[in-house]
Amino acid sequence: MMKNGKTGGDFTKAELNLLRRFRKPHDIQRFLNGISYDEVPGTSSPKIVMEEGKANCFEGALFAAAALRMLGRRPLIVDMIARNDDDHVIAIFKEGRCYGAVAKSNTTMLRYRDPVFRSIRELAMSYFPFYFNVKGEMTLRSFSNPVDLSRFDRQNWVTTEENLDYIGDYLNDVRHHEVLDNGMRKRLANADDDIVKMCFSGAVAGGVYKPK
Repeated sequence: MMKNGKTGGDFTKAELNLLRRFRKPHDIQRFLNGISYDEVPGTSSPKIVMEEGKANCFEGALFAAAALRMLGRRPLIVDMIARNDDDHVIAIFKEGRCYGAVAKSNTTMLRYRDPVFRSIRELAMSYFPFYFNVKGEMTLRSFSNPVDLSRFDRQNWVTTEENLDYIGDYLNDVRHHEVLDNGMRKRLANADDDIVKMCFSGAVAGGVYKPK
């Protein structure tokens, strides 16, 4: 095993070689796109994601944050809360004054964002048009302040064999910002059927949220 100070954990040589192949954030996205979507509930560490070759959106965000840290960036994530749908978590990064994101998703349009957004709100709202359930209902309701995962370094979040659900519990207590007022919610139209079909194309059926 090899110690890596940037992530605060132990990696095998093969795992470090994988992480070192990432030169830019989109390289991390390509890796996440190439592994399976994990439909089983739970929150595994980035090390387990590499070992098993699968991740859900939360695990994908944690992995991306750890990989971004290897690139010298802060391991930041943002939580998005939805109504009648799955929540979503993204890892964010900054180029100059603009934000981008890396994310794992069971749908095609809730993944990577280029760093062209001037605020976290702008970045979060870029997901809004494609954030809907299988009935086409627009479901994004709020986004959190960024969370720096280095606060969990003592728990060895990058390489632990233990479940990381406590990070999700922490996200529940972080301040979230509403994206819609009452009038906006009442006026929401459903997404077009062809866009819904496109976004869920290739989704793992067992991981698709079943709306009420």
